[in-house]
Amino acid sequence: MLRVGLTGGIATGKTTVVAMLRKLGCHVMEADKIGHEMIAPGGAAYDEVVREFGREILMQDGLVDRKKLGAIVFADPKRLARLNAITHPPILEEQSRRLSAIERDDPHAIAVVEAALLIEAGFDRKLDVLVVTWCTPEQQIARLTQPGQGRGLTVEQARQRIAAQMPIEEKRRRANEEIDCSGSLEHTRAQVIALFAKLKKMEAAKSGDARTGI
Repeated sequence: MLRVGLTGGIATGKTTVVAMLRKLGCHVMEADKIGHEMIAPGGAAYDEVVREFGREILMQDGLVDRKKLGAIVFADPKRLARLNAITHPPILEEQSRRLSAIERDDPHAIAVVEAALLIEAGFDRKLDVLVVTWCTPEQQIARLTQPGQGRGLTVEQARQRIAAQMPIEEKRRRANEEIDCSGSLEHTRAQVIALFAKLKKMEAAKSGDARTGI
């Protein structure tokens, strides 16, 4: 099985690219969704997050209000680091468990882990290929602040979230493959199709090496 990491800055096109890869036949897991599970009631990180940030972050039904939590942590790097310290270990453990399950069920799978903080969490070291999506900083801010279609952030909030992540140029330096999401959707799709063809060849080579003991 080929283990692929997909990362990039916030609003650089990761969600679009991962949806395309899923449609092409890749097994996909999204760290954000796993993270939401971890901070849901009964989740591995729920109690500690509530202890750390207070019951003020909870909605009436006991769910964590992610907007309230985000407002706290993205305004204070130390609080963000604390949240990551609580949530990353169970997220990484669950990612590893799911990858192992995929490999048992489909030994020749292409498994994609999509995570904004994949490099920062050190999970890239467990993967065969690192793919980074990118676009211009101006496009990131526009996508984050666009009313209705974006995340509805203010420009200041958008800049906080971009600044909280590893600079995109550093991620690109670490990448094995890149997807330029600054152009049209068709331009992105063409790159993803070409990437998928490469990944299939890499998986076949890896499986061949495993069978021959190389």
